[in-house]
Amino acid sequence: MARVHVSKLKREPSPTDRPFRVLSLDGGGMRGVYTAAFLDRLCTQQAKINGDEQVDLGLGFDLIVGTSTGAIVGSAAAVGCPMSDVVNLYRQHGQKIFPHRIRGKLSAIYRAMSGRTYIRSGDRALRKALGEVLKTTTLSEVFHKRGISMCVPTVRMSTHRAWVFKKTPVSGVRDDDYSLVDICMASSAAPIYRSLAAITAPGSNGEEKQIFADGGLWANNPIMVAMTDALAIAPSDRPIEIYSLGTCPRPEGEHIAGKAVHRSLLEWSLGADVGPLSISAQEFAYDNIARLLATQISKNGREIETVRFPRKDVPASMMPYLALDDTREEAINRLIEQAHSDADMTRSACDDSRDPKGKRIKAMLGDLPSLDQSKVLVNPTSSSPPQHKHKSKGQENV
Repeated sequence: MARVHVSKLKREPSPTDRPFRVLSLDGGGMRGVYTAAFLDRLCTQQAKINGDEQVDLGLGFDLIVGTSTGAIVGSAAAVGCPMSDVVNLYRQHGQKIFPHRIRGKLSAIYRAMSGRTYIRSGDRALRKALGEVLKTTTLSEVFHKRGISMCVPTVRMSTHRAWVFKKTPVSGVRDDDYSLVDICMASSAAPIYRSLAAITAPGSNGEEKQIFADGGLWANNPIMVAMTDALAIAPSDRPIEIYSLGTCPRPEGEHIAGKAVHRSLLEWSLGADVGPLSISAQEFAYDNIARLLATQISKNGREIETVRFPRKDVPASMMPYLALDDTREEAINRLIEQAHSDADMTRSACDDSRDPKGKRIKAMLGDLPSLDQSKVLVNPTSSSPPQHKHKSKGQENV
């Protein structure tokens, strides 16, 4: 009798046999390389456990929600792109997307005088990079060909209102024909750092332009969007699990004494220092709101669980590398190293029988199917990240 590879038999359960799973990904500019590297590490380890070459991260989730850089990572997972390709996107295109780093008062003044040149070139570079990974894939194609619902927060400038691009079983056809490239451009259009996104309305023959700003202005941590839509579409007999991942946010808090409270526009680097503060505040607030709300909903008979990972403080040594627009090779390498360290700690939690969150993550990873090229919407650009030399210091702009 022929021997059968056991790992090939144990996986790929019917989606209805497992919880309704949601992946929620925060924004954070260049720190998206941390998100991609963290997920890549976990997927690589799981593939080794399964005896596969690669696993399909996107097909492990029923709903993927991402804001800004999280929309980019989430879209790549949704089409079946390996996370190593997303790491490469940040490595290869980061300096063109953010060609000038704001790093203090003088830098902010210089940017105020000549910033349009930088954001124009960055806009072109980002669209080109996204096109290489996502091609012309639309929300509708992800939903109908991969069975994955998606939600991406943005801000519509014509109304100054929150706007969520979405395709779910109950969302209708409004956003079906928007490309993932356009949606990612819209969700990552961070004021000060990048251009607003001018998106051509589908079916308008290029005549109608819709303008959007970064979804991080209101939902940088999109877990509440994820919970709302999961409750709207998950079958009532399936428990909901929301896996939420940040972008290595700065260690919280600062000591401010005396007259230092009277900060002017220049002390805020003309607004550039507000972004990281908003990210940290939103992460903490929305995570706790979601956790408390999930507890109350579960008490009323609708089982819902939130899992934030990784679950440890960011080392203070990471502080010099956490600017949203820091594209130095040294910063990218440190973010990737931290992601790998955090992924290894998460894997350790998976193997701890006393850790209930770890057990959920382990079960989720164990259900990831092997990567089947017939189910992938775009051809991968590479199978592994390129090798780069580590530098002690990167080149810095004014």
